[in-house]
Amino acid sequence: MSRAPLLPVLVLCAIGAIAAATLPFAHVAPNRLLSGIAQRPHPWLLAALWGALAVTAWPRAPRGLAIGCVALVIVALPWCLAHEATIWLAGARATTRVQAGAGFWTMWLAAGLLLLDRLRGVGRGWQVVVWVAVTGAVVGYAVAGGFDGIAVVREFHAQHDAFVEALFTHLRLCVLTLSLALLIGAPLGLRTWRTRRGDGVLLGVLAFLQTVPSLALFALLIGPFAWIATRWPVLGAWGFGGTGAAPAVFALVLYALLPVVRYTIGGLEAVPADARDAARGLGMSRWQVLVRVQLPLGWPVLLAGLRIVAVQTIGLAAVAALIGAGGLGRFVFLGIGQGATDMVLLGTLAIIGLALLVDLLFQGVLALTERRA
Repeated sequence: MSRAPLLPVLVLCAIGAIAAATLPFAHVAPNRLLSGIAQRPHPWLLAALWGALAVTAWPRAPRGLAIGCVALVIVALPWCLAHEATIWLAGARATTRVQAGAGFWTMWLAAGLLLLDRLRGVGRGWQVVVWVAVTGAVVGYAVAGGFDGIAVVREFHAQHDAFVEALFTHLRLCVLTLSLALLIGAPLGLRTWRTRRGDGVLLGVLAFLQTVPSLALFALLIGPFAWIATRWPVLGAWGFGGTGAAPAVFALVLYALLPVVRYTIGGLEAVPADARDAARGLGMSRWQVLVRVQLPLGWPVLLAGLRIVAVQTIGLAAVAALIGAGGLGRFVFLGIGQGATDMVLLGTLAIIGLALLVDLLFQGVLALTERRA
């Protein structure tokens, strides 16, 4: 390991140590609405743990050891929170909540970023394996009921049916958006690449749409979609109106078109001209060149575009809850309105987890396709 990558590791370890020593690890609150009492269990022990992680960044330290230590910290931090929550809740009232504090979230984020840094340069397949193992350990402990004492998990159990419905609604919005963006954006990108005309205008318009705030765009679409539903009652009977899924999907597709078009053009341009000329020399038609040569060679670039669109859509779909489209954003905005931090965290963490899961899925698909190639 060269000396250059050492600085970000030391900075992250310093942030983790400072968070362990100064910030509250958790809050014990009498109920879900009130602020709790800050708790700092074993602050210097946790700070010493971050010092040990900094030692693993030494150039001569085995990379596998460094990756294993950081992964262990990512798993151990929520386990520690769950263990302390069991102690704090012993003999407490049923409404008592143990909420993760700023120290926990800062250390967990620092550990995640540190693992990303440690995995730099490792094969994509091994990266997927490490992240799956870490995620599986945390999720497995959660399924076994280990985190039931933590406030956000108790909120999940209380909102279970509504949460499942919101999760599937969120997924439907994202899948529909991604499908429509591909059906519209991929042909646009292909035609723009072939004709070499209007690419600046098209990309400029799509880039301008990216500058429009999502909340403003959702609000601007309410009027036109309500007029369409009134003008054609059949569409209104199908649920097409000023609020709901229709304007939400339309806005999400507008945001998704730019990366789809741009990465379609980039994937086609990534194929060397000699490869296309050789395929034509073999008697292939334009369609055969596209399917047999350009798509396979440009697949990594195209998949990278889909990955960006999917993660972006999962995040933006949260705002769609404000116009009645449902989804996980419902918990975020309801929690803000009620002053319930646990509900806000439930929706936020679900959106983040879903985005990370989809990102990991795309990385796995890319690793498999690259290996076969």
